[in-house]
Amino acid sequence: MTRDRSSRRGGSRPAAAAVARAAAVARAAAAVALVAGLATGGCRLQRLDGNGSPVADEGPDLAEQVGSLLDRQAAAWNAGDLEEFMSAYSPSPTTTYIGSTGLIEGYDGIRARYAPGFAEGAARDSLRFEGLRVREVDERVGVATARYVLEREGTVTSTGPFTLVLLNVEGAWLIVHDQSAEDGGG
Repeated sequence: MTRDRSSRRGGSRPAAAAVARAAAVARAAAAVALVAGLATGGCRLQRLDGNGSPVADEGPDLAEQVGSLLDRQAAAWNAGDLEEFMSAYSPSPTTTYIGSTGLIEGYDGIRARYAPGFAEGAARDSLRFEGLRVREVDERVGVATARYVLEREGTVTSTGPFTLVLLNVEGAWLIVHDQSAEDGGG
């Protein structure tokens, strides 16, 4: 009887190894597909119903929502409204910003970084955004790239690219990471 169990155990090892190899190959293929999708500009998720048929999107798409968010943010900047400007950021201690001064962690730290520019009497150039590109990583995460442009009396004073990582929190897209760079363009 012991011999039979050994034979069965020994006989199942190749099958178990084959299943493990197949699972590893499937994981590797999924990883390659994800990286390839992100490297080539991501992909737009298509929502399907229970039968595998495409479902019409409900409401504005991510690009429209992020465009609206940035329009509100620029309007708040130009009006000197720090609270409204900051409402685009997730109010979390894990929200991050990277700029010329390095990494700033947390909503409060980001707010403190911008606050001096919103102080009464502070000189603040007019803000606009250009070249917005957005892709949905999944239904909860989006990535946006664009350029900010600061202008005073018709002269560009600062411009540069930025990348935002956004998280859908209860239907609202909020910035959870902002990386901005200045390229001098002014």
